[in-house]
Amino acid sequence: MRRPLIGLTSYAEHIQYGRNEMMAGMLPMTYVRAVHATGGRAVLITPDDPGTDVIESLDGIVFSGGGDIDPSHWGADAHPATEVDKARDAAELMLMRAALEADLPVLGVCRGMQVMAVATGGSLHQHLPDLIGHERHRAAAGTDPLAANASDYGRHDVFVDESSGAHAFFGRSLTVNSFHHQAVDDPGEFRPVGWCPDDEVVEIIEHPRRTFALGVQWHPERTTDLRSFAALAEAAVRARTTAAA
Repeated sequence: MRRPLIGLTSYAEHIQYGRNEMMAGMLPMTYVRAVHATGGRAVLITPDDPGTDVIESLDGIVFSGGGDIDPSHWGADAHPATEVDKARDAAELMLMRAALEADLPVLGVCRGMQVMAVATGGSLHQHLPDLIGHERHRAAAGTDPLAANASDYGRHDVFVDESSGAHAFFGRSLTVNSFHHQAVDDPGEFRPVGWCPDDEVVEIIEHPRRTFALGVQWHPERTTDLRSFAALAEAAVRARTTAAA
């Protein structure tokens, strides 16, 4: 049986490669490895030619982490700390809505979870320190969030609603890493089912009317705890089997 084909949203960046400067479609390999380690086959989706037809070829999709979402999408002015990528926002919001409409299994990671909320009419807190008075949800100042060693990521517990689908594979609580300064305020069509107990920041959301649509605010791809990716792969296999029946 072929592996489920899992799309990974990515971003476009100017890079220096040898002597050449070029625009490249980029995503940390930790995402690819997480998909492969849990039985999927990863394919990259770049934001340069947005369209929803790619969904027809996928068994599941991961909306990856990255920069801030433009607050104009929920009618707010930008905070001084907000940095946006309008092209990526447009591509991913369109793709998210189409994936949910098609009931394609979806996993949102960090920014990807925030895309879930905004795409379905929700909103974000733009700068958590203004709300909760500390910066423990992101790494220590001066650390590189894309570095291979993520030991400086913020770390905290997450409590999970026992009535949620997420509880089936996360259990009642878990310890997570994190690197973010935006967070879900209004979850849109999604249901918050996991929180940081110290400050009640939303850490897990799921869609009550979709087969599998899960958002996590942390970065599981940078840990050995790949239960969210495994759940996506399992949902993708079930969805493909059901469609073929």
